[in-house]
Amino acid sequence: MATIRLKIDVSGTVGDQAWRGIKQYDEIQSADFGPQFGSGGRCNHPRNAPHAKGEWIGAEIRLQTPLLAQYAVSHYLEQERVLDADVVD
Repeated sequence: MATIRLKIDVSGTVGDQAWRGIKQYDEIQSADFGPQFGSGGRCNHPRNAPHAKGEWIGAEIRLQTPLLAQYAVSHYLEQERVLDADVVD
């Protein structure tokens, strides 16, 4: 199993709206999003208010092989809200 970590730009969106807008790579085994995968700091706004400019939240994508993970990194980096993508395993 190979793992990719993403940094998702959430500025101007509410909740996990930015994550739901990400087009997932077809071959993923699983995908999770949340501050447990990294963040640009604690959100200091009400839950129903948009994220501030510059806020990001991490995500973790798991794939079957390291080769698929390399292809997936390219797929994610082409998307506007993905700030960074790296294979960690």
